[in-house]
Amino acid sequence: MAFNIVLLEPEIPANTGNIGRTCVATGTRLHLIEPLGFRLGEKDIKRAGMDYWPQLDVTIYSNYEDFLGRNPGAKLYMATTKAPKVYTEVQFEPDCYLMFGKESAGIPEEILLQNQDTAIRIPMLGDTRSLNLSNAAAVVLYEALRQNGFAQMKLSGKLTKYDWK
Repeated sequence: MAFNIVLLEPEIPANTGNIGRTCVATGTRLHLIEPLGFRLGEKDIKRAGMDYWPQLDVTIYSNYEDFLGRNPGAKLYMATTKAPKVYTEVQFEPDCYLMFGKESAGIPEEILLQNQDTAIRIPMLGDTRSLNLSNAAAVVLYEALRQNGFAQMKLSGKLTKYDWK
């Protein structure tokens, strides 16, 4: 069982690097839909993804239609501040796709209108426009993982005398 994070036209390399690192830590596939606001070789993406980037299962698509064509029948949840449904109100299936839009504009309205039944949001106070992209992706992904029992993930660790002070 693996989940999928989809970034539609991400603009900030550090966010994509952070999300890539989270994907490696959770066994999640990363899907990047072009155009990207950076080159994948940039040092900022490598800095954020650290030494995990070579272990990342990542697929790049030329556009949204290419993504849909190469993932027919994908169960797609779209994170947006405009959704009436909170992300904790849905049951995430293994192998579903969690989509996040670009930092400056989110997912285009025409795409959201076609996917209203699977649009989800993260609650926020007042006039807050949005959370940081990498934070939002981690929040939703970890809820999906929690709902599915954190399958195949290490749930306990071993403390040493240096861990607690």
